[in-house]
Amino acid sequence: MAGTIRAGVVGFGLGGKIFHAPFLHAIEGLELAAVLQRHGNEAAEAYPGVAIVRTMEEMLAVPELSLVVITTPPSTHFELARRCLEAGKYVVIDKPFTPTSRQAGQLVQIAHARNLVLSAYQNRRWDGDFLTLKKLIAEGELGRVTSLESRFERFHPGLRPKPWQEENAPGNGLVHDLGVHLADQALVLFGAPEAVMADVRYDRDRTAVNDAFAIHLHYPRLRVSLYSSLIACAPGPRFVAHGTEGSYVKYGLDPQEPALKAGAKLGGPHWGEEPESSWGKLTKMQNGAAIERTVPTLPGDYRKYYENVRDAILASTTGGHASLAVPGEQGWRVIRLLELAIESSQRRQTIPCASLDATP
Repeated sequence: MAGTIRAGVVGFGLGGKIFHAPFLHAIEGLELAAVLQRHGNEAAEAYPGVAIVRTMEEMLAVPELSLVVITTPPSTHFELARRCLEAGKYVVIDKPFTPTSRQAGQLVQIAHARNLVLSAYQNRRWDGDFLTLKKLIAEGELGRVTSLESRFERFHPGLRPKPWQEENAPGNGLVHDLGVHLADQALVLFGAPEAVMADVRYDRDRTAVNDAFAIHLHYPRLRVSLYSSLIACAPGPRFVAHGTEGSYVKYGLDPQEPALKAGAKLGGPHWGEEPESSWGKLTKMQNGAAIERTVPTLPGDYRKYYENVRDAILASTTGGHASLAVPGEQGWRVIRLLELAIESSQRRQTIPCASLDATP
């Protein structure tokens, strides 16, 4: 189609293979033009006709390439993204945006100076359960929210198979992995907190990276608690939200990731829909009695993220207007909040969050 954006993916591990390449390949207005896979032929087998390159120099030399998606280990994000921005490319960076907020701020400044779209990949804003919770809050079903517990818990007691995942390197560990999604969702719902108190742990045997945390965000008359662990054989509820008018409790995770891993066709029939057995429960008082009802989970759709990136890039080149849903500034804010959480855990203190209001 006219105005098609040619995109390249750097890295073809889980992120590149499952969360990026299929979307760039399928969404109208985007074209998967190149994949940087340093070793192996999986990308070539999955996408015949797409250029397979082995170095960043080759990637940046792909004709008419406009967008580069970074899906490599966290310690490489800053340098790769910097090179792409300085080469005039639009950039999407998978989690974590960068290992440090200082690096994130530098990327934001480069993107602004060159009028380039820079986005943090936050697909979990389009999880069905999060969309449902957001809708319930917006419609006042819970009244004034007084507390929210948000969890991503898994059971992987052994060390992870990829060596880089277990290295004590910048950006590694669960705080900068699943914590990125939990922190971003909290910021979307409630904005920046006044303070943070956290407990970051190392629960697995022989681990060198954090693998569990409890991060408590303090707001006026509201507490948000973010939990994650790799030692949770019986995971807790995904969301527990209490408010002055009712409570919402939801178990289970959005079905899109397992569907993608299983090879389901992106956007096929009933895409992103949860079975009724997984729907959450809303409890409210009526005539002095607690009445519980099932709340259908809204369909999730990760395509919305890349559709927004597409629209923002096209608008930037044509003089139109389309707001970027997850700009680099928001990537910076998440990383800064997680830095404060780690500092809180190390110092065993509650840390003010005034720096979140700064400009990166």
